[in-house]
This record gives sequence, structure tokens and C-alpha cells, in this order.
Amino acid sequence: MNIYNSNWLGGNLNVISSADNTLVGRQGLVIDETKNTIKMSENGQEIVLGKASIKFTIDDSNIVIDGALVGQRPENRTHRKYRMA
Repeated sequence: MNIYNSNWLGGNLNVISSADNTLVGRQGLVIDETKNTIKMSENGQEIVLGKASIKFTIDDSNIVIDGALVGQRPENRTHRKYRMA
């Protein structure tokens, strides 16, 4: 199973790039995921990020995930086939 189809809850998210420069470099524990957002805990604070506006990695993966491509409900995302660039 590849990183796109994995369950991200409990994983460590690291924002690699974003149109909003204040989000770049933020990292924390994924605590919830919806169709359009990812909620993470960073230093005890809950932060909600829009998937479409970020590119990120999960755990120690070197694969950068484009949030705009994973705009599905988590239960649908885990069964979908993604093209790898």
C-alpha cells in the first residue's frame, strides 16, 4: 500500500510548500481528516489546514503529497488509484 492510500491518522505531517508562507515548515500529529481539511496537533494546539493549499509529507516518507490531488473523504481516498509522477 502506498502513502496516498494509507491511513494518515496518527502520522506526523510536515508542510513542504504552500501559497501561504506561514504554513511552510509546520509539522504535527494528524488527528483528523475530512474531504477538504487535515487537522493536526502542533505543540498542543489544534490546527486545521486546507488540503488544496498545501504540499506535505507523512511520517518519514520522501514522497511529497499534493493536497489538491487528495481532496476525497479518507474512506474513499484509501481505495482510489493514484498516478505516481
